[in-house]
Amino acid sequence: MIFRVFDKDQLQRLYDVLAVNHIVGPVCKGVNQNSAPLYDFDFVKTFSELKLDYSSTIHSLKRFVLPPRETLCTFELGDDNWRKRLDFNVHEPIVFFGLHACDINGLNKLDKVLNSVVYPDPYYVAKRKNMFIIGVNCSPQPFCFCRSMGSDSALHGFDMFFTSLGDEYFVEILSATAFEYISAIKSREPNERDHARFKEASEEKINNFTCHVDTTDLTKILDLEFQAEVWKTWGERCLSCGTCASVCPTCYCYGIHENVNLDLQGAEKIKQLYSCNLIDFAQVAGGHNFRPESHVRLKYRYYHKHRGFVEAFEESLCVGCGRCGESCLAGITVPEVIASVRGLER
Repeated sequence: MIFRVFDKDQLQRLYDVLAVNHIVGPVCKGVNQNSAPLYDFDFVKTFSELKLDYSSTIHSLKRFVLPPRETLCTFELGDDNWRKRLDFNVHEPIVFFGLHACDINGLNKLDKVLNSVVYPDPYYVAKRKNMFIIGVNCSPQPFCFCRSMGSDSALHGFDMFFTSLGDEYFVEILSATAFEYISAIKSREPNERDHARFKEASEEKINNFTCHVDTTDLTKILDLEFQAEVWKTWGERCLSCGTCASVCPTCYCYGIHENVNLDLQGAEKIKQLYSCNLIDFAQVAGGHNFRPESHVRLKYRYYHKHRGFVEAFEESLCVGCGRCGESCLAGITVPEVIASVRGLER
C-alpha cells in the first residue's frame, strides 16, 4: 500500500481528471421532517454536487451492481429459427467517489457469494470489474454499529481511500490506476506528523461510536434460541414490507420471471431483487408456503445474516450500517433484536 497527502483544494482537480468517466457519489436529495439533509448515491454531474462530508445515505450503492430489476436476456422467433440476446448491462466504467468503509465491506461480502464461488454471477462480476472505488472516512452516526461487525475500516476492495486531516487528505492507494490518478494532482509523501494525525483521526472515530452489538458466540446463541418466544414478539411488530432488504447493502435474494409475448414471437427473462420477509418468498409450486408467519421470516433473515453466512464464509453478512433500523416502519433494529435474543434489555 502507498500513502500520500494532498491539500483539499486539489480535490476538484482530481474530480476533473476522473470526470472522463461516469461518477457516482453521495448527493443531497432533500431534507427530512427535522430539516436534516437526506443523502443518497446518484450520478454526479458537477463537483459541487458531491457531498463527501455526508452522514449516511438512505440506500447503499447495491443498485448499481444488483439492480432491483434487470433484463438478463431476450428471445426472438423468426424465419424458422430463434435468436437469444444476452446483455450484462455494463457499457462504461463507473467511478464511485466517496464510499464509507461499511459500503466497501458490503461489496466485499457480496463478492464472496456472487464472485468467489464455483458458479459466479456473470452480471454482477461484469459490473464489479468496471468499478473504480474511492473511499472516504466517516463520522459514526447514532445508529451505526459497524465497529461491532468489524466493518468500520476497509483493508481492501477500494482503489484509494481518503481520511480527512483537517485541511488535507491522507490517501491510501491500492491500485496502479489510483496511483496514476493521484500523480495528476499535487501531493506529497506523508511525514511523521501526518502519521500521528492519521492515528488521531482513527482513534477519534472509534471513540465516537455509541451503538454496539455484542457478537460474542452469537452463532451459538442463535442456535440455542432458535425456538425462543422473543422471535414471535418481533414478528408481531414486523410489517413484512421488505424495506429492510431494499436498503441493505448485502441482501441479494432474487427471483426470475420469464415473460412471453402474446404473439409468441418473443420473450424475456427478468431478474428482480426480492426479500425473505415478503409473505410469498418461500411459496412453492402448488401454493404451499414454508414460512407463512412473519416471525419465522424475520427470524430466518437474522439467521442468514448472523448464522448461515458465518458458517459458510466465517464472517457475518451484516456490515452494521444501521440502514435497516432507520428505514423500518415498525422501528425494528438489529441491536435491539440481538440484545433481546441474548435475554438483555436495551
